[in-house]
Amino acid sequence: MASKRRHTPRPSARLLALLAATAPVAGMAQTQSTATLPTVTVNAAPEVPYKADKSANDKFTAPLVDTPKTVQIIKKEVIEEQGAITLTEALRNTPGITLQMGENGNSSAGDTFQLRGFSLQQSIFVDGIRDLGAVTRDTFNLEQVEVVKGAAGAETGRGASSGFVNLISKQAHLGDENSVSGTVGTGSVKRITADLNKQLSDSSAFRLNAMAQDSGVDGRDFVENKGQGLGLSYAAGLGTPTRVFLFSQHLRQNNVPDGGIPAIGYEGYTSVIGPKVRRENFYGSVNDREKVDADMLTAKIEHDLGSGTTIRNVTRYGKSHMDRTLTGVNTGATGITATGPQSAWTVNRSRQRVDQENSILANQTSINTAFDTGSVKHSLAAGVELLHEKQVSFDHGTAGTTPAANLYNPDPYQSIFVFGPRTGGETGGTTNTISAYVFDDARLNERWSINGGVRVDVYKLNTDNVTAAGVRTALEDSRSLVSWSVGSVYKPASNGSVYASYATSATPPGANNFQLSATAGNQANAALDPQRTNNIELGTKWELMDKRLNVAAAIFRTENDRQTSYDAATNTTSQFGKTRVQGLELSAVGQITRLWQITAGLAKTSTKSLDQFSLNTTTGVVTSTTGVRWSPDLTATLWSSYQWNQLTLGVGARYVSEAKRFVNASGAPGNVPNIPSYWVADAMLKYQVNPKTSLQLNVYNLFDEEYLMTLNNGGGRLALGAPRSATLTANFRF
Repeated sequence: MASKRRHTPRPSARLLALLAATAPVAGMAQTQSTATLPTVTVNAAPEVPYKADKSANDKFTAPLVDTPKTVQIIKKEVIEEQGAITLTEALRNTPGITLQMGENGNSSAGDTFQLRGFSLQQSIFVDGIRDLGAVTRDTFNLEQVEVVKGAAGAETGRGASSGFVNLISKQAHLGDENSVSGTVGTGSVKRITADLNKQLSDSSAFRLNAMAQDSGVDGRDFVENKGQGLGLSYAAGLGTPTRVFLFSQHLRQNNVPDGGIPAIGYEGYTSVIGPKVRRENFYGSVNDREKVDADMLTAKIEHDLGSGTTIRNVTRYGKSHMDRTLTGVNTGATGITATGPQSAWTVNRSRQRVDQENSILANQTSINTAFDTGSVKHSLAAGVELLHEKQVSFDHGTAGTTPAANLYNPDPYQSIFVFGPRTGGETGGTTNTISAYVFDDARLNERWSINGGVRVDVYKLNTDNVTAAGVRTALEDSRSLVSWSVGSVYKPASNGSVYASYATSATPPGANNFQLSATAGNQANAALDPQRTNNIELGTKWELMDKRLNVAAAIFRTENDRQTSYDAATNTTSQFGKTRVQGLELSAVGQITRLWQITAGLAKTSTKSLDQFSLNTTTGVVTSTTGVRWSPDLTATLWSSYQWNQLTLGVGARYVSEAKRFVNASGAPGNVPNIPSYWVADAMLKYQVNPKTSLQLNVYNLFDEEYLMTLNNGGGRLALGAPRSATLTANFRF
């Protein structure tokens, strides 16, 4: 059990000054002790550290500059410079992604992202295979993060209405290369990582990545992030026609979760008038916990047949388990009792238990080949995929109610009920999918190419729910899904392209949570048709600065239709509802000069809901939905670094415009209506002590901006972004 401690609410001036001073002082000491050594010139950075030319996904057969789709790759060099620990932090480098908090007093578990107005819940992949489970993903074993935007059913199968995120794992390679990094920081941050690669023979190697962390959270009392991770990779046949990769990842987390703080005192909250609570206040219990076990085992075989043809087979088994107890505030219409002096005011709380197992067994067989038909040059990728996924949530008995907490001085040691053992009740579902796909990039001549793909999924979902009394409810949905994409690319010059593309995806009922419903009007009712999404995109991509800098611009329109509207008076459901998201996206990634790196992006979007309504049979009021909640109109991100001799300076900024909580005329008008816009700036200073040792100082939220990071759907509970904080990392390579 992680230790329970009250963290310093904000980084003290003394600690920040100490961190800021450490790097140059250490560098001076090292310089003095090695003054007689030859001069060391430190410029051994990769050719273009931030820029990737091609996706690691073998379905993308063309270079990124010739791919008719918005694809952003966040490389490990960017992740390391920013000191990004979680996937959430890494994804700050791409615009258009927002976070979700959850309903009422419950917080969403694990990574909960929204891209261009649509959930990414079932659209996170690891090495091209769907990754299930409520896990806060760590970056210690990542080579890069690939974000593909726009409907992507042809690439991934079900879902992917607005795109997907693909995490690329580190793999063993030839050559010995080892590094160890240790990090300390404000908020009691303590973390160590190791990346050890050993060449075993002329064609084999072994790699180990490890992580251990025991940290608090800046600006939050009692909240803790504690965990260990291990990534193992063995490769044989490197440099030969037949290659075998065996790799695994293992993650253990033992956290104290954060249920946020009440929204009283924040703009728009008028249910009870009073001052804000301390941002550090913890409204949970010292007995709250979040334990995660996640394991993944993968075997991959590749064989080159010659003439540009490679076949491969990948088999993976993954399993994760989350056991979480979280106590959160519930500030509904009567959530705060404001009687007597303010020191006696109380806030209601609710207790949530998540006991969930996820497992996946996948097998992929694919081929990549190149051939000519007359003057047309083809790059083709085809494959089949077999997938078995399972999710089970276990019920636990409760004994008592959750006591209210003092609003301004909560006591985490207050007596609170403990969940009982499993009752025998469970909610579960399994999905079995057989898929086949083919992609072709056909180059008609030096100027024109056509890119297209199609995927067929034979899909079956079984829901099997059991009550504590043993009453079983089983539902089934079986169907075939077809998704496709097509694009045309024109190259006005060898270093640029102009393109137009169209892509589709399908989301069958219950696909997001393995649960079907027999209730009329429920989107998970198996009698309904799958939701269909189509995406139109026009864009241009260029490699500038001697192909060291990638710049791109695209306009897009995504429409998701067959959404439900339910008329309770007639007990009928219609599927003519539609969500439309359209906008513009700009990006620049690479080098301005050999020593000046940049990654930047901007997304301008507008959302609209069409023909979506609900009827209140008691009042007769019809409520129409007009937009998509948590979808800011403008998001922007920038990170840039410059190397000068032994120093590297990095600066970054993020902007998120207002994100609305509700987009109709209903819903808790006395609560906070939206997340206000905000700017956040970060900075980094790295000192290369010698060719094998460096010190890196990262300062986050440089100007100590107070901003809302997430807000619950009811508008009465929120989480603030971290205040100004800092970490100091020592990196050793050998």
